[in-house]
Amino acid sequence: MSTEAESETQKSTEYVRAPSVRFIVDIATLFGIIGAFALIITAIALGGSPYAFIDIPSICIVIGGTFGITIACYSFRDIWTAVSIVVSTVFYQTRSPSSAALHVLQLAQLSRRKGLLAMEPYVPRLMNEEMLHKGLKMLVEGATGDEIESIMQGEMQAAARRHTRTVGVLRKAAEISPAMGLIGTLVGLVQMLGNLSDPSTIGPGMAVALLTTFYGAVLANMVFTPLASKLERNSSEEALINQIHVMAATSIGRQENPRRLEMLLNTILPPDHRIEYFG
Repeated sequence: MSTEAESETQKSTEYVRAPSVRFIVDIATLFGIIGAFALIITAIALGGSPYAFIDIPSICIVIGGTFGITIACYSFRDIWTAVSIVVSTVFYQTRSPSSAALHVLQLAQLSRRKGLLAMEPYVPRLMNEEMLHKGLKMLVEGATGDEIESIMQGEMQAAARRHTRTVGVLRKAAEISPAMGLIGTLVGLVQMLGNLSDPSTIGPGMAVALLTTFYGAVLANMVFTPLASKLERNSSEEALINQIHVMAATSIGRQENPRRLEMLLNTILPPDHRIEYFG
């Protein structure tokens, strides 16, 4: 009988289809940053020798100084987390809020008709949806709606703090890189003015003075600031999806009517993503 019951439960979940999740490359981010660099490199090449814009001391001062001071402001762990999250802004999962809402409503309806244990065979399919997977797993293990809400809200806040810290790292690097460029400019001027008697040192000193400012401006305005802005945008989208999953797991745990869940979800969904599942 247990085998027949498991088979029946498995069949009951077949109509629930998880929203498609695809890992794609954020073309807008890559196109914007690479395109801006390409235009600058083209302008440099058309205006003269590109090698005049390559100076190893300037690179060491700006890039090395920026990363060094940023690490001093945070920690190696924060920097490593920031790098991994920044990579995820370029290679990320596409998820629609309306699809996520319809998905959890199907789960709520299944639980309403068949009971909480009817979702047990479905839980392993949700590995790509970490928040929803954790919530449903706690449900089938017997956690109450209030317990699930408390735990998942804590998880949401932890994820938000990670993203906020990463944005802070990028913003701090955007502040530091122009400052390092200014420091490099002062270094180059001191070297140049201290050796005016030797004309051969004037050119290298002036190159350091000007190129460090150039490198600092490029890093701040063409790398760190755009990535910070994109991460803030992606974080808000992820927070919305997570909120949908938290509300769904909590509502299912409290055995509320799925129609009420639909009403609650529409209060947080943007107007163009609102749903009418039971309409």
